[in-house]
Amino acid sequence: MNEPLAARRPLTSRSSGWAGSLSRTLLKCRVKPNQVSVASIGFAALTAASLACIGHGLPAVLAWALAAVGIQGRLLCNLMDGMLAVEGGLKTPTGDLFNEFPDRIADVLILASIGHAGGTECSTTLGWLAGCGALLTAAVRLQGASLLGTHDFRGPMAKPHRMALATGLCLLMAVLSLTHFSLFNPIPWALGIMLVGIVITVWRRLTKIAGELHQRTSAP
Repeated sequence: MNEPLAARRPLTSRSSGWAGSLSRTLLKCRVKPNQVSVASIGFAALTAASLACIGHGLPAVLAWALAAVGIQGRLLCNLMDGMLAVEGGLKTPTGDLFNEFPDRIADVLILASIGHAGGTECSTTLGWLAGCGALLTAAVRLQGASLLGTHDFRGPMAKPHRMALATGLCLLMAVLSLTHFSLFNPIPWALGIMLVGIVITVWRRLTKIAGELHQRTSAP
């Protein structure tokens, strides 16, 4: 993966001991960064498949727990592909392509499936809107990188924030499924919060791009 420092999302977990150990293990097993990038789609598909099986033979608590595992597995792949490429010295000419495209598929798989699992037309619509919003945040970031040469990872609902909220929601639903809580459905609320955050994120990124371009134009 071609991943210059300006294109790397700042992650404190990258410098943790467990991440270094795992990346060294993957290097010893001759795992390639692009393979890890594609594997992130598999974890996202685990989330989608688990939620699709609710009410079709898979207990809700297990389905939601597996969905959370799938989301975190996707994030782990996002971490490891960069570490293998940069720290492991395994950059490839197609790295940028594999770094971006699987993420777009994973975003939609996860968020749309959570919306469908909500069981209402509202939650389904919000899930698809959140998925489309995730695509838009990435598109704005990439547009900014093409114009300014640096990636803007600001939130409040960048990918790590979206996935943290999605994971928390899945774990909450797993607990609620055990207690048979039914006073309200938290899924539309969580997706609504995510969508509002996505709108703010897109606005902040666009504003920064426009400001930078104006500054460059007015600079002597």
